[in-house]
Amino acid sequence: MSSNYISLGELEPYKTSVKISEKCWQIYEKLNWQLKKVIGDQFIRSIDSMGANVAEGYGRFHYLDRIKFYYNARGSLFEAKHWLLLLKKRKIISETQFNDLLTDLESFHKQLNVFIKASYPKE
Repeated sequence: MSSNYISLGELEPYKTSVKISEKCWQIYEKLNWQLKKVIGDQFIRSIDSMGANVAEGYGRFHYLDRIKFYYNARGSLFEAKHWLLLLKKRKIISETQFNDLLTDLESFHKQLNVFIKASYPKE
């Protein structure tokens, strides 16, 4: 393996997505079965999809194939923000939890945008 190879676990957007997933799982675990079914499942799936798409894209060979998955990760990010907002509006999470996770999601968003831009070939 090349010494220039960066493992998936070293990628900033991936590390951030895993950290966010862990925080969100703590919220999800505390929901009752009805809230899990109505909102929790979709929330946790969108959160977990962010990192899963970064991972799948990183494993692809062609840059256009990779970037497609990174864009999917960004779509999941926006879906996660939607569910997060509803969790706050429905008073399922506190304002503090909302702000903390929103800060993390914004950080992931910036990291992902930089990562996407860097994934295009250099001219």
